[in-house]
Amino acid sequence: MNVIVVVLIGLGLFFFTAGVIGVLRLPDFYSRLHAAGKCDSLAAVLVLLGVALFNLHTPDLAHVLVSLKILAIAVFVFVASPTATHAITEAALVVGVEPWTKEKKRP
Repeated sequence: MNVIVVVLIGLGLFFFTAGVIGVLRLPDFYSRLHAAGKCDSLAAVLVLLGVALFNLHTPDLAHVLVSLKILAIAVFVFVASPTATHAITEAALVVGVEPWTKEKKRP
């Protein structure tokens, strides 16, 4: 059980790191938001799953209820994070933030 917990939390940390690198390296607002939205959603769910499994080290009713609450938070993050990312993207389009385009070199 501990190996699964370590793998889930480790994968979550990996995806958080990948999202940060994407935010730092990608060229425009939309690409950065895409990297942040996708990586943070997956990473948060993985870390929360790992914490919920770790909490089940003693299978009594209190620990099971806490793990179910953590899983409910994971479902909420899984639904709310992409929705918020989409809303922010729509707002940026309405305000007039231009997407990045590759410029052609002139001879």
